[in-house]
Amino acid sequence: MNSKLLSLPAIWKDLLLGGTASSDLWVEGQDLRAVPLCLVTIGLGVGLYGASIGIWQGPRQAAFVAVKLPLVIVLTLGINGLLNGILAMLLGVRLGFVQTALALLSAFSVFALIVGSLSPITLGMALDAPGAESAQAGPTHRQLILVHTSIIAFAGLVSTCRLHRLLRRFSFSPGAAKNGLIALITGNLFAGAQIGFLLRPIFGQPGLVIEFLRPDLFDGNFYESVWWALRHAF
Repeated sequence: MNSKLLSLPAIWKDLLLGGTASSDLWVEGQDLRAVPLCLVTIGLGVGLYGASIGIWQGPRQAAFVAVKLPLVIVLTLGINGLLNGILAMLLGVRLGFVQTALALLSAFSVFALIVGSLSPITLGMALDAPGAESAQAGPTHRQLILVHTSIIAFAGLVSTCRLHRLLRRFSFSPGAAKNGLIALITGNLFAGAQIGFLLRPIFGQPGLVIEFLRPDLFDGNFYESVWWALRHAF
């Protein structure tokens, strides 16, 4: 079955079912036509989900997060592109730079389809919850973060399984696929966390001014903020 004959909805369905008629052929044939398809999927799915996160603090924050959340993914893949290809080849995954990028794009497309399909639910939750100016803003904010963290973790797990299946097909051994998966995920998480920190706020904070980027953009980093939070939590 040729992926070029599939419509966009059919490609989305195939990606969720495993990607044998789309992502496998994209990677095997180094089909660059998949790049705009994946970028559109990521932009729509993650953008809609981002809007459902930000809408709790109003339309302006919804628009900001709808732009920034897909941007985190695209920038992470762009910055890590060379590293991803090198790691894949060093660890026994028989993929070149273009093929590794296509495999990751298809995995993030699966992530986008899952969170995008859940965005009507998270949108309803945000609109039904006490507002950001209410007395219950603090507890509500924490509850929403917990829900979104669970959704992102679930979508990330499924997309990781899809990526592992692709790597197993193109690796010298199951061990090489596993090592390649760990390396790719670790590298992208490391870069993605810092990019997300620079593009903060994503979830926002009740009582703070709504803005696209914080004025202290380059003050500190993600890992310093985590260490600070851990120290003050106890």
